[in-house]
Amino acid sequence: MHRTTIMLPLNLKHRARSLAQRMGVSLSELIRESLEASLRGDRGDLGEDPLYDDEIYEGPAPVDLSSDHDAYLYGSERNEPSS
Repeated sequence: MHRTTIMLPLNLKHRARSLAQRMGVSLSELIRESLEASLRGDRGDLGEDPLYDDEIYEGPAPVDLSSDHDAYLYGSERNEPSS
């Protein structure tokens, strides 16, 4: 391996370190895995995005689900689901 120095915004470094701790890996390992996944074009097992949850909703879908999907996935206050 070759040592590489990168500059990260402080918030990104804190979030990455926190994720690495939850995954039980070093920050360096998380960065290597993330870069590999990005270069492959997939997400791998990185992050906690609700879009990638394995949950299945079996009720009726809201009529505005496709247009307001971010609000349903992330609870965005800026884009509350249409009433």
